[in-house]
Amino acid sequence: MKALVFHGPKDVRVDNIKDPAIEQATDVILKVTSTAICGSDLHIYNGMFPQPRNMVLGHEFMGIVEEVGKGVQNLKKGDRVVVPFPIACGHCHFCSMGLHTHCEESNPEHYGPEGGLMDGKGGALFGYTDLYGGYDGGQAEYVRVPYADVGPRKVPDGLTDEQVLFTTDIFPTGWSAIEWAQLKGGEVVAVFGCGPVGLMAMKSAWLHGASRVIGIDIQEYRLEMARTAAKAETINAKDADPVEMIRQMTGGYGADLCVDAVGMEADRTMLEKAMNVIQMEKGSMKVLGKCFDAVRRGGTVTVMGVYGTPFDNFPLHQWFDKGIKLFGGQSWPHVYIDKLLSLVQEGKVKLDDIVTHSVSLADASKMYQVFNDKEDNCVKVILKP
Repeated sequence: MKALVFHGPKDVRVDNIKDPAIEQATDVILKVTSTAICGSDLHIYNGMFPQPRNMVLGHEFMGIVEEVGKGVQNLKKGDRVVVPFPIACGHCHFCSMGLHTHCEESNPEHYGPEGGLMDGKGGALFGYTDLYGGYDGGQAEYVRVPYADVGPRKVPDGLTDEQVLFTTDIFPTGWSAIEWAQLKGGEVVAVFGCGPVGLMAMKSAWLHGASRVIGIDIQEYRLEMARTAAKAETINAKDADPVEMIRQMTGGYGADLCVDAVGMEADRTMLEKAMNVIQMEKGSMKVLGKCFDAVRRGGTVTVMGVYGTPFDNFPLHQWFDKGIKLFGGQSWPHVYIDKLLSLVQEGKVKLDDIVTHSVSLADASKMYQVFNDKEDNCVKVILKP
């Protein structure tokens, strides 16, 4: 089969590789009909997370069940499904608590309680390095899906791939950013980062009753997408201090909720990059710092952007003085996906209006470069195997 394979930082290629096979009775083999490039894939592409061997990337995918393991009860050949990005057994201590990204069974080589840099990680993720299970991902013609009775959801009749594909990751991730804040209605929500996850957080904020939604970015084409697809007010952080702007927009108080939808790959100066080397850090926590500045006292900050290393000068004093509620981590798609599919089916939310590029899998390596380098106004890429 053909698949997008990671060979090293900035080196991904569409290769011919061996088809996946059933390995456990609870597996299915999926013929992929649509998959997407996620901003999290760029962390591997850019070498932010180590991956020493070749691996098929991709954790946003859907398709048709091609082969079914003997132990699978809920699916049959020909079923059309979407697949949440975490791999979870469904019955361990953490899965039973609804914390499927912390599954004890799916990542036996690197799982542990400490959440360390190179070990003691959480549950497995599709196509997301050996540290997270070493499972090949879905940017391929076929993919093996473990624990097939737990993750995959059948697609409601009448919905296209494009309408539901993002329930695999970016919609539940944006939804988590808002849901975790436990909004009551009427709040001001500021989302730092107008990429795919940020856009989904903005859409989710309206669905949770926000009174105002503000998107912050430094790329004008992404701000335009925030205005058109997410109906948000916007601030270009290149032109104005977003913290001061948010305070001015909220009577001096700050936003009720600030969402960090950027993470460690925020735009950095050469000096900041040099300091990263000296301090043995990857990337920057400047966006999280802006969220702490821009949130009101007693407000909430949720972190959906990925952070992979410790950082010096974490503003612990500010968190304490302002009484900020801080929540972050991998989202909970297994918990939310059924509700989110219903929202799509009922027409209460539109997801495919953020797609800017839909191309053949054969063009995947080029699109990684385009997406990473923010060329051609690229916001979201769908790949068709």
